[in-house]
Amino acid sequence: MRTSLIFLSVLIGFGVAILYGASPIFWRVSTQTDFLEGEIDEVSIDDEGQLTLGPQSELVYETAEPFIWSIDGSGSSLWIGSGASGKVFRIDATTGSAEIAFEAREQNIHAIAARENRESLVGTSPNGAVYRVGLEEAELVFDPDDRYIWAIEPYLDDTFLVATGNSGKIYQVFPNGNSEIFYDADTTHVVALTTDSQNRVLAGTGTPGQVIRIESNGDGFVVLDSTFPEIRALHASSDGTVYAVAVGRPPTQATAPPVNVSSGPANSPTVSTSITVTAATAAVSTEDDSQNIVSPRRTAGPNSQGGAVYRIRADGTWEIAWSSTEDTPYDVTPDSEDRLLIGTGPTGKIYRVENNSPRVVLLTRVLGQQVVGFVPTANGEWYYATSNPGKLYRLSSNQARAGTYISSVRDTKTVSTWGALRWHATTPENTALRFFTRSGNTSIPNNTWSPWSDAYTNPNQSKIVSPTARYLQWKAELQGDRNSPTLLSVTSAYLPQNLRPRIISLTVHDPGIAFQQPFSSGDPPLAGHDNQNRGSLTSNKRSNTDSQQPSLGRRVYRKGLQTFVWAADDRNNDSLRFNLLYRREADSAWLPLRTDMTESIFTWDTTSTPNGIYLLRVVASDAQSNSPTDVLTGSLESIPFIVDNSQPRIEFENRQSSLNSNAISFTVQDSHSPILRVESSMDTEHWQLLYPVDGIADSGYEEFRIRLDANNPGRLVIRATDAMDNVTTAGAP
Repeated sequence: MRTSLIFLSVLIGFGVAILYGASPIFWRVSTQTDFLEGEIDEVSIDDEGQLTLGPQSELVYETAEPFIWSIDGSGSSLWIGSGASGKVFRIDATTGSAEIAFEAREQNIHAIAARENRESLVGTSPNGAVYRVGLEEAELVFDPDDRYIWAIEPYLDDTFLVATGNSGKIYQVFPNGNSEIFYDADTTHVVALTTDSQNRVLAGTGTPGQVIRIESNGDGFVVLDSTFPEIRALHASSDGTVYAVAVGRPPTQATAPPVNVSSGPANSPTVSTSITVTAATAAVSTEDDSQNIVSPRRTAGPNSQGGAVYRIRADGTWEIAWSSTEDTPYDVTPDSEDRLLIGTGPTGKIYRVENNSPRVVLLTRVLGQQVVGFVPTANGEWYYATSNPGKLYRLSSNQARAGTYISSVRDTKTVSTWGALRWHATTPENTALRFFTRSGNTSIPNNTWSPWSDAYTNPNQSKIVSPTARYLQWKAELQGDRNSPTLLSVTSAYLPQNLRPRIISLTVHDPGIAFQQPFSSGDPPLAGHDNQNRGSLTSNKRSNTDSQQPSLGRRVYRKGLQTFVWAADDRNNDSLRFNLLYRREADSAWLPLRTDMTESIFTWDTTSTPNGIYLLRVVASDAQSNSPTDVLTGSLESIPFIVDNSQPRIEFENRQSSLNSNAISFTVQDSHSPILRVESSMDTEHWQLLYPVDGIADSGYEEFRIRLDANNPGRLVIRATDAMDNVTTAGAP
């Protein structure tokens, strides 16, 4: 309710002229899933939702290239291969100086295998070729017919293996320049290569995504047939364990589109079918323009998303060590403690996964969109390369001295006033934790947003001072020397503007149609009829996307009843009550029919109501959830509908005699409803359907003519029924 003093003081302090009538809402961030929605810089998030300072990342070299596809290192030299321009950079790991060692005619460098003496093997695509790049001019050493060179792996006796596409072959290239097919994978692409401790070759394929173990004699055995379209990277450990990076979301079942139902015009009375009046609302786009992922593999495609890392043990058994439907893995490698480091996109995250437990830590996040590969350093640290933009970093084992976490943007759905910011954290000696907020009215923060506030100091209750707006964001700054503060949870409160409830649709069912209440025993009562205050068929608590509408039971017919069903919603999730009003079509004043209803169905017994054409208005009120000064209402009117409880009139005219027959003429009239059915009988047991002179009964006045056998001793009886099921009979004179 609206009695909280803190929120009343907020309204007075800001001088707000609009109504803040919704209940206070608390935005709490406390789990790893919650924290992963924000942006991190030098901060780690573990699987228990604890946010701490992470390892320090140091920029080693920044290229002018958008894409880095490959990375490898040997000794003090690091090699990275770019996309779009086909450049290979040689970087001195000690000094960080770099040079362009090779610029290929082809556009992409998807494969690099570093060798001793500041030399490497470089695979290019498309029009795949392999070059030896060193201090001298680059030398072409292998030029197959295949378009793509995906991986290069050193092999026995100074030979090397080359994985290709589109033919899905592995070639063995000898020191003298000769080559032969080492293995034909019978697939589109072989995209990853490595060797295990027994010098067996492991190949990762694309379409389908499999891991194949190949003996020295060329015999292959599938050790993993994944559900993903591509195995992008492989890593073999000394204990025989193989880690495989699988990418591309497996296909999911399509969802059938909803069926749109349109109602006919609602500008004239009708009794032929139920008609729904729908409130007009502005169209709202729900399309999500997701950011495309630039993939270094052709088979996964530019829009691939999600993936998994498989752990394949030496005995052939396997398990999924990590998986995600949001992040796409690009490379995996164990660290010095045998924990997995996984580089992902599209938001540049590096995860760390414990080897013998499901514990997953978001270790760090960088500005690049994809972390595409790792290379170990001599002192147990790691180099890693990123794409979008193309950069090289060093991941230190030392803790960062400072880090920042920026929350996701909270959409309050309407202009809101802010309450208190609270956080739960531990701050050991020589550590600090500071909070800031900002607000705005655009979904993406820009220069129209308020600046970051001054730092908040009270973790138990700091009043948010950012301006009243629709969107809110908070920032945490962590500082520490050897220790780190630990942030456990953050809660911010806000009070949304009270929004007007809406009647979305109002259905007028056919006259006489009613619905039994569901889930009842015995003879079910009629929903919405003489039981408006005995409980609701639907809960008053709803999400802001669901409309309040009843569950209808079995359809029945009861003459004289008129049923109305409506759907309502309130974007503040307020409890709604309904008032019904009615009027004749020719009148201007609305009269009360029923008040303070909780159900959204009403069945009106019209048998004591004067005949005529009427309209119904449904008014929704959020008074139950708001103070009297903040109450808002919304309404919707029905189409015109007929109330007619009078019988048709039968009037006989002249009777003409002939030799063998009599001719009788009569009319049937009804002042409010069309004539639906006219029948005749000579014994009141057997009835014959009659058609009017014009051939169709479709109005409130119809003429009939009937010829009878003059020798028939019975008396003619006429029975007429109107569209409202009113029946009358009359005997011919």
